Amino acid sequence: MATTSFQLRRDSFGKLVLTNAEGEQFVGVAPVRSFPIQAPDKGISLVREGGKEVAWIDDLAEAPAAIRALIVEELEGREFIPEILRIEKVSSIATPCTWYVQTDRGETEFVLKVDEDIRRVGEASLLVADSHGIHFLVRDMYRIDRHSRKILDRFL
Repeated sequence: MATTSFQLRRDSFGKLVLTNAEGEQFVGVAPVRSFPIQAPDKGISLVREGGKEVAWIDDLAEAPAAIRALIVEELEGREFIPEILRIEKVSSIATPCTWYVQTDRGETEFVLKVDEDIRRVGEASLLVADSHGIHFLVRDMYRIDRHSRKILDRFL
């Protein structure tokens, strides 16, 4: 379904309401990223309750501004994957250890229980799970600063 063949709005309860070209309304639709790490703005599916797709957006950047804003707002409210921008230091090269990092949401620290809590996602991305199950993203381990890369190399 083309991005212009539907309308999207919030109802009085804050739920997303999609109206398709035939005039059918779907209350409580949810955006789902097809490739949340590798291509977060490409391939957005809008699904109704039960997971049935009611609309598709090839590229979020090409969607009308009002629709794009609603989808981004909804995704940000549901997704929490801070991106590690810099690793300041780690308490030890042996696990468990505490990582002190700068993320896109500010400075934080977390405990890495075991080396296996660092997983490769695609060619250059990493997901790092802390001891509470929160995932942190390293979008491109080859483009992160030299100091951070040196620390990462010890754990990979």
